[in-house]
Amino acid sequence: MLDDRKLAVLRAIVEDYVSTNEPVGSKALADRHNLGVSPATIRNDMAVLEEQGYIAQPHTSAGRVPTDKGYRLFVDRLSTIKPLSVAERRAIETFLTGAYDLDDVVGRTVRLLAQLTRQVAVVQYPSLTRSAVRHVELVPVAEGRLLLVLITNTGRVEQRVIETGQISEESIGHLRALLNTCLDGLGFGEVPAAVADLPDKVGPDERPVAAAVLSVLLETLVEKHEEKIVFAGAANLAAVDFSQSLREVLVALEEQVVLMRLLGETGDSSTVTVRIGTENPDLGLKSTSVVAADYGVGDLTLARLGVLGPTRMDYPSTMGAVRAVARYVGQILAGS
Repeated sequence: MLDDRKLAVLRAIVEDYVSTNEPVGSKALADRHNLGVSPATIRNDMAVLEEQGYIAQPHTSAGRVPTDKGYRLFVDRLSTIKPLSVAERRAIETFLTGAYDLDDVVGRTVRLLAQLTRQVAVVQYPSLTRSAVRHVELVPVAEGRLLLVLITNTGRVEQRVIETGQISEESIGHLRALLNTCLDGLGFGEVPAAVADLPDKVGPDERPVAAAVLSVLLETLVEKHEEKIVFAGAANLAAVDFSQSLREVLVALEEQVVLMRLLGETGDSSTVTVRIGTENPDLGLKSTSVVAADYGVGDLTLARLGVLGPTRMDYPSTMGAVRAVARYVGQILAGS
């Protein structure tokens, strides 16, 4: 275990290296930080930190830089999440509350996160499996065809075309009313049982259409939807120190499966998670860190969002921005 003085030295090294992108020496630490000890004592502490793998010397006669292990200790024990300023919070609220549908919410969120953190922002769409039915609409689109529109409580809209044959406007209205009476507010897992006897509630002439609508509706609910993820801010990577690994990072970002693994599993919505360097599952992302958080409505977690950047990251500020944006997105979806 490291004593408080060595932890203070490690914190100072991380903060200086993130700020300057230059290896940090003992004299610079003594000059810039009120550590209360001589440069010689700081050098001894740095030797211990290096021996235990928290810092490393990139070049002979150079200062030290944090390792992944050093960043991890900094995030877990030495840093506090930096709250956003009043102006930043007001800007987030104003920018996001102008959104008019789910696609716009997600699009604004990913752009906002990229601007706030100057990293690559990644946002996962709300999962259908965690959604409930808000409204079902049946719209005639052509002779013998209906458009089924399923709207969820998270703002997602699923549309399917159904071949029905001849059907009157009155029958369409009756079936629409029955569906909404049965399904309003139900979770997707509850829908099959709720509509099982629906064909018995319509007349014989309407039953074939009702059966076709229910078949498409249930297929929509049970389909294994590929989780949709969007990202923005890849240009921000050009300004940081990736050197030869930048191409690998960009390739990894193009893969939806990689992005899903990157954000990780949903868990405690109040927690911001941080993956540093070699903790990331994809080989192309070993030089990056990922800061992510859940967002949702009330106690219901819907999906995750986060940012990706170099391990030399301002963790306190980034964690604060990710947490704040996740909270605002949840509030917007709750009120939508």
